[in-house]
Amino acid sequence: MAVFEGNFTQTRSMKFAFVIGRFNDLVTSKLLDGAQDCLKRHGIDVNPEGSQVDYAWVPGSFEVSMVARQLALSGRYSAIICLGAVIRGNTPHFDYVAAEVAKGIAAVGFQTGVPVVFGVLTTDSMQQALERAGIKSNLGWSYAMSALEMASLMPQVYSGKPEGGKLEGSTEMASLMPQAHNEKPKSEKSKE
Repeated sequence: MAVFEGNFTQTRSMKFAFVIGRFNDLVTSKLLDGAQDCLKRHGIDVNPEGSQVDYAWVPGSFEVSMVARQLALSGRYSAIICLGAVIRGNTPHFDYVAAEVAKGIAAVGFQTGVPVVFGVLTTDSMQQALERAGIKSNLGWSYAMSALEMASLMPQVYSGKPEGGKLEGSTEMASLMPQAHNEKPKSEKSKE
């Protein structure tokens, strides 16, 4: 059998997109800073004028998944990092937004085959959000690490060939997987 595992070293050909909610930008801009620092330290050019990272700012966390889906469908990205902050208030609004954002972002990855990282903080207070965005640690770094790992893992999964290893056994499942992130699996193409 095989072992598929992502790495953090072969980043030259990778391309990333950030989708950032502007609402609570005191928090989301700090998450973005942490994620950019991580990508930069792993050889990614994070300059918006460069060719490796694109940035999409949306009004709030609720809109993140819609834009993430459109970016994923473009087939241009190795991974998409979704950043936002939903902070509990005195109404049930928090519960609705947090649940829908989580479902929406997960659906993007399932529907497109592109790794989509859930970097939306859901906290009880602004203090908790700020702690997670830099006061104690910056989870933006962790979100970028997840994106790097998934971006190097998925091509191995799609090809059926682990990095540096040989696949033992059947490669039948590999033939069902999309050849590129924006293609449908062969089993779906035959139904059309």
